Amino acid sequence: MTAGDARRPGRPRVSYSVVIPTIGRRCLTDCLEALAAAAVPAPYEVFLVDDRPAADGPLDTVGAGPLTDRLRLLATHGRGPAAARNAGLREVTTPWVVFLDDDVRVGADWGSRLADDLAAADPVTVGVQGRLTVPLPADREPTDWERCTAGLQDAAWATADMAYRTQALRKAGGFDERFRRAFREDADLALRMMDAGWKLTRGSRSTLHPVRPADRMVSVRAQRGNADDALMGHLHGADWWGRAAAPRGRLPRHLAVTVAGLAAAGLILGGRPRAAAVAAGVWALGTAEFAWARIAPGPRTAPEVVTMIGTSVVIPPLAVRHWAVGRVRHRGTAPWGVGP
Repeated sequence: MTAGDARRPGRPRVSYSVVIPTIGRRCLTDCLEALAAAAVPAPYEVFLVDDRPAADGPLDTVGAGPLTDRLRLLATHGRGPAAARNAGLREVTTPWVVFLDDDVRVGADWGSRLADDLAAADPVTVGVQGRLTVPLPADREPTDWERCTAGLQDAAWATADMAYRTQALRKAGGFDERFRRAFREDADLALRMMDAGWKLTRGSRSTLHPVRPADRMVSVRAQRGNADDALMGHLHGADWWGRAAAPRGRLPRHLAVTVAGLAAAGLILGGRPRAAAVAAGVWALGTAEFAWARIAPGPRTAPEVVTMIGTSVVIPPLAVRHWAVGRVRHRGTAPWGVGP
């Protein structure tokens, strides 16, 4: 810390670094600007980890402003957010490391509240989570994608804003890099830390997580996460959902709908039209129920309704396929290794 790091009278000195994995999205500028304005006391260093598979130029770091002299640039070349965070973790020299996503904006008093959070952590508390807020439209009902993003507000141990004790995290091996997407790698780490006897808590600092722009197929691509759920099951057992405070999802229903659709096709080929009609009816009802569950909350615009109907047809079999592939691929998977 320097003499210029403003602190409230009597506030305990805290020493922390920030790690931000990024793929160079435009939101990075907003993230850095918010951090530069709110990080008082300032982080010792800010590790910006460039995870673009093929960088087409340097990252735009102008938003760092007064934090520019503390900025350290690293690169992981498309290995995923878990590997990017581990790359930053390896370089941290402070007792605490705070992980932020590049699409968040920390609150105006984030730094002072972070200092309070870390100072209040007892010796068995290894991690302190920030409180996420997802702004939704005030003039209409949110879309399906916006509602999915809003679920982050209740997510447990999300690394969109999560502080960990550096040495304890290194001893645990950091993030499991077999989670290649920004999904479940934070829950996996939290379960490993709690299984080791540590405690995780929620802090008082707040961070804004805007809904990022997405195309109509975003919910279809999101089904790849079912493979990560299969990996979680192999690593942590069938009860990991409850222990990680994660929503169970619709995989059992997707499985039933997919089986009904396959059965209908098989029965038609087998020359059993009546039985095929029954199976097709079950598939149609299940698909319609899924589509309506996504349409009913609104906003029910024509593009949203068309998107929900189309994606509700393809999501169940894709979800089952990704889950099945994950089950096979991760069969016999060993716990994450020692030390990143």
